[in-house]
Amino acid sequence: MCTAAGAVFLARHLGARDVTGRRVIEVGSRDARGAVRSIVTPLRPAEYVGVDMASGPGVDLLCPAEELIERFGESSFDVVISTEVLEHVQDWRAVVHNLKGVLRDRGLLIITTRSRGFEFHPYPLDFWRFEVADMAAIFGDLGIEVLRPDEEFPGVFLRARRHDPMVERDLSAHRAYSIVRRQPARGITAVDVAAARVLSGGKAAVGRMFPLVARTATRRVINRLATRGEAST
Repeated sequence: MCTAAGAVFLARHLGARDVTGRRVIEVGSRDARGAVRSIVTPLRPAEYVGVDMASGPGVDLLCPAEELIERFGESSFDVVISTEVLEHVQDWRAVVHNLKGVLRDRGLLIITTRSRGFEFHPYPLDFWRFEVADMAAIFGDLGIEVLRPDEEFPGVFLRARRHDPMVERDLSAHRAYSIVRRQPARGITAVDVAAARVLSGGKAAVGRMFPLVARTATRRVINRLATRGEAST
């Protein structure tokens, strides 16, 4: 789902020259408001495909972000847009690889995601926070044209372009901030997933009636789980 600030960024940094007559994919397109689609389709793309892991408003095809290359093939889109998705995926490296992989030469990538300080928000789960420095490193193998923080809430906005030949960066050692562990981590373990589910359940159920109790209880559980799982990454 695209935030209001993300929609403004998209409208300002995506124009007819980028879109008209070109093939566009929105990754994580499930959105009752259809914010991204409403901005892009008036620019007259040749094709607009909305994909998500779950069916719903704005979803044309079911396809996890980790399987874009398998589903569509290499270099298959001129514009790739992904808003508020990267923080929710377990394997962000696989998703980044796929986002880059389906871009054509001179293709445009637009991403919005959340940074440290933004609260846990399950959809269905929440794992990561990315800073401007993270995005500069992760997408440094593309030509970064715009990279800036969200001025409304903790987050980061990126516009980047692929230039072939692209030598994809090795991101195996990069540590992103884990919202579950409250510290940088290389990857997600089964313990982290369990902790995220605990926090998600507490936020959705108990949190509506007893917000302070819910935050305290779930944080204690998460701290215990994270301590146990730290050695496995």
